[in-house]
Amino acid sequence: AAAPPTERLLYDLVTAYTRRVPWESASRIVRRVTRHQTSGCPQWPHDFWAGAQLYGTGGTCYESNYAFFTLLLALGYEGYLTINDMHASVGCHTAIVVRLGGQKWLVDVGMPLYEPVPFDAAGGMATGQFHTVTVRPIGEDIYEIERDRHPRPYCFTLHDCPVSAARYRDATINDYAEHGLFLDRLIVTKVVGGQISRFDSGNPDGPCITTFYNGKRTDAPLPADPTGADTAVAAHFGIDAGVLRDARNALSAR
Repeated sequence: AAAPPTERLLYDLVTAYTRRVPWESASRIVRRVTRHQTSGCPQWPHDFWAGAQLYGTGGTCYESNYAFFTLLLALGYEGYLTINDMHASVGCHTAIVVRLGGQKWLVDVGMPLYEPVPFDAAGGMATGQFHTVTVRPIGEDIYEIERDRHPRPYCFTLHDCPVSAARYRDATINDYAEHGLFLDRLIVTKVVGGQISRFDSGNPDGPCITTFYNGKRTDAPLPADPTGADTAVAAHFGIDAGVLRDARNALSAR
């Protein structure tokens, strides 16, 4: 329910989001192949939330964080969007910085990080159900974000610098161009049944749903036929099977 901005509500919103809205590339792949211009591809917040409610879809970092940031603003939170790096990949990841009660909070539903992380110039840390996330300063307004209980602890390099809406939207459009990310694989990730679940069409061991808990990985094989796999993935993640089918067909046609 809508309420005045508090730390507790911010935690609850991030927790609810990661259990209701998936990180997924399916709707992104479909939008890219059904639109002639990259400017028409992004799911801006209105479309994003409509898709989440109607089809159980979500998005990747640019659109997910933009939609969540818009929700936070509507609820009275203050903050800004950032565009960040992953090692040598510049500008490939986004995140939100929320200002609340004189404290900065790193919020990222586009990786996702599963809890807000308080931080300042000296860094910060937050321990949640799945990871302890550390914000470590490496320069002026530059931080490395890391998580434990994960085979790759490094998450991204945060540039704590506000990005204008116009620049953010341009970057979102450009992420659908030739070198845009996650247009060549079908991936769905969401917290299901208290565990992080993931499907990745590029899994070298064949189609399966992978769950992660306390650093342990479990693979549940899926039916070998694509239709059966789509149905199983749709049921597990609560996403429309037609969206998954259209994305798979788009990838097969390449």
